[in-house]
Amino acid sequence: MLEEDIAEILIDEKTLQARIRELGEQISRDYQGKRPILVGVLKGAFMFMADLIRHISIPHEIDFMATSSYGAATESSGIVRILKDLDTPISGRDVLIVEDIIDTGLTLDYLLRILRARNPASIRVCTLLDKRERRRIPIPLDYVGFEIPNKFVVGYGLDFGEIYRNLPYIAVLKPEIYRGNE
Repeated sequence: MLEEDIAEILIDEKTLQARIRELGEQISRDYQGKRPILVGVLKGAFMFMADLIRHISIPHEIDFMATSSYGAATESSGIVRILKDLDTPISGRDVLIVEDIIDTGLTLDYLLRILRARNPASIRVCTLLDKRERRRIPIPLDYVGFEIPNKFVVGYGLDFGEIYRNLPYIAVLKPEIYRGNE
């Protein structure tokens, strides 16, 4: 059972869903009269984005990008590869990047530079989790679900070795599960 690998539940399902509803309502107010395109960063953000868009009451579009900077490790390598690019042109569009977690900021910084070069009307960032104490590059975050401590978390789309994404909450993985992969 996956639950046996969990050291603690950091954010329970009810708290998670309540905050996502608040974020969706705030985004709806902020983009009133506009038609933003939400760009989900795969794979981790897919659950967050699916729930978030259910609470956005204005017309919007979605697209996805996939990047890689972790591999099987628990630390970002700092080298970012785009595995899947956008299908939709963003020139002149209001873009909202939807991320699962911002850690060092290296991946998001790279992504922002690439997307800004495509001349969007605006670009903002919405992240479910902000691990601010690990930040190596200052990144402007417009919408933050939760600031979390420097612990290795899984669940609700976040994985370790492609496992644990299906947990309905954010949890801290027991160190003995991932030790040796940092």
